[in-house]
Amino acid sequence: MASSNCFVLAIFMALSLLNINVGLEARHILQMPPALPGVTLPPLPSIPNPPQPTLPTTQPSLTKPGALPPFPSMPTLPTMPSIPPLPSMPTLPSIPTIPTTIPFFSPPPSKTSP
Repeated sequence: MASSNCFVLAIFMALSLLNINVGLEARHILQMPPALPGVTLPPLPSIPNPPQPTLPTTQPSLTKPGALPPFPSMPTLPTMPSIPPLPSMPTLPSIPTIPTTIPFFSPPPSKTSP
């Protein structure tokens, strides 16, 4: 348990020292003199516009709903053959009833008399 605490403390210290260097570098960059004003970049070339497609202004005519042909009629389905009735089930023999109470036996005789 103590070794994991030491490991966490070592990681925390290492990260703290890294943050000190980052802070010092940021301060150094902020205190630098401004860049030279005489340096200018050349202008970027202009990008030509792509050609715009022309969209049709009229819509094609659609077919009328009444002009469709009628659906074909359903074919007649074959009829199922008749199945003979199943034979009746034979009757099962009666099962004797199970007693619901358990008889209690008398206790064994004691080894000593009272």
